[in-house]
Amino acid sequence: MGSFSGSLLVSFDAVLVMVELNFELPVFEKGRVAGRMILVESGARKTTNDIPVPPAPGFTMLLACVQTDIQFASVRENLKTVLDTLERLSEKGVDLAVFPECMLTGYAFDSREEAWGVAVAEDSDEIAEIIATSKRTGVALTIGSLIRDGEKLHNAALLIAGGDIVGRYHKIHLPHLGVDRFVDRGEIPYQAWTLPGENAARVGLGICYDISFPEPMRALGLAGADVIALGTNWPVGAFRTAEIVPPARSMENHLFFVAANRIGHERGFDFCGISSICGPDGVELARAKGAEPEILFAEVDLAQARNKRIERTTGKHVIDRFADRQPEFYDTLTHPVRPNSPSE
Repeated sequence: MGSFSGSLLVSFDAVLVMVELNFELPVFEKGRVAGRMILVESGARKTTNDIPVPPAPGFTMLLACVQTDIQFASVRENLKTVLDTLERLSEKGVDLAVFPECMLTGYAFDSREEAWGVAVAEDSDEIAEIIATSKRTGVALTIGSLIRDGEKLHNAALLIAGGDIVGRYHKIHLPHLGVDRFVDRGEIPYQAWTLPGENAARVGLGICYDISFPEPMRALGLAGADVIALGTNWPVGAFRTAEIVPPARSMENHLFFVAANRIGHERGFDFCGISSICGPDGVELARAKGAEPEILFAEVDLAQARNKRIERTTGKHVIDRFADRQPEFYDTLTHPVRPNSPSE
């Protein structure tokens, strides 16, 4: 067991209350403390001045962020990793697990033909095995894979829960890198997918390079996402993206953000890890130490993401990054290039 003790000054309608904290909490793998303690630390930072959001029954869930290596073009081997991990996460009571981009297939393909030969269909035996294991273990998941859809090839993320595919996303922002040079651009609008169950989480899906653009993450927030699940394949050159951008996107949209990066080496690419789970205030609830296999955990209260109003000082300092938007002034965001820019 891990322990945490201390005091916390909390403001309730301008009345300051000193709260004594004393917790004993379970320790998960590699000495990492469960998200409960991390949330206590995060909450201590928030509620010194904020009026805290009261928890709502049924709104808490345990998130897992899976940082792992991927075997290039070895779908069956990667499938075994996924299934074995779901079994382990079931023992921890995980509600939602996020796996990296192209988890089943690998990423560094040199042609569309090569990638097509490894990609799977949504109705494939491999996806069926994942669906069955998810249903049996009770662990919902998001997983990345190259997906064949008719004549199209997509870099895709699937949200699987309750014995079904409950959400899907095909990567829209495609860098000139790896298999993204050859796949078809996605056309599914950004939206939040609801997990089965009462008061269940609404999950938004993104893939890797999408996070480099504020607009899709904001679109997911406006669609009602409580959690954004981002599978990534960030190479070492993108380590600053891994460190800086997930906390920024979570804070901008006041929601939980899970960025699951891969590790290992693939056809000249070394991947940096640095996966993370961030809270609505931009605080990292859990972060990988580097480029080693690791599973991050955080128990989160979805009510924190659903209440966008932040009242730091009653009647004097109140912000709501959704209600305070002025979209009538954002017309340039809908244009491919800024007017009068050198890019025209």
